[in-house]
Amino acid sequence: MKRRTLDTIFSFGGLALAALLLILGLVMANQANFAETYVKDQLGQQRIIFTPVAFLTAEEKKSVCVVDNAGKPLITGKQAECYANEYIGLHVKGFNDGKTYSQTSGESRAMKAKAAEAKTAGSPDAAALADQAAVLAGKTDLLFRGETLRGLLLTSYGFSIFGERASQAGSVAFAAALVLLLTSIAGFAHAFTKEADKDILTHS
Repeated sequence: MKRRTLDTIFSFGGLALAALLLILGLVMANQANFAETYVKDQLGQQRIIFTPVAFLTAEEKKSVCVVDNAGKPLITGKQAECYANEYIGLHVKGFNDGKTYSQTSGESRAMKAKAAEAKTAGSPDAAALADQAAVLAGKTDLLFRGETLRGLLLTSYGFSIFGERASQAGSVAFAAALVLLLTSIAGFAHAFTKEADKDILTHS
């Protein structure tokens, strides 16, 4: 087999791989653009605005990302992560001494049952227990809403991360396709040199 034949085979193979990588890169770029646009549109519909610096509490100002985004609309995955963890997360912890919705809901049901028993028994503590049950019910509602919004925002953040990974994968695919294209061109060029007339892979 002549060197020219081998160069041609490898060059065509390189072109085929470059084409496949180009297609893969285009698909990844398309998915990245979709993720970015989708996250931006969905978050924009919520019309969430970070609290301006002038109205931030001392505790809120400890968060760099909350301060950096102060007064800005929430439209990116990274902003969603910040708002969910550094803003909502901070306030949710203050509703019931850091207890979660599930824990507070359990306390609320137990207190409601205790208040009902006290009322049935005619206990003088019935009114006070009913008030405590009402307070816990209010905290449960606040925690449910806060944790739900926090979870939705973190889901958007996670989706945006997949978009970023797709963009990175697309860039790698484009770079690899370019390298293969240049290598294939070099192979075709070498196939038309005098050296390419030499016989290789032949058995004596």
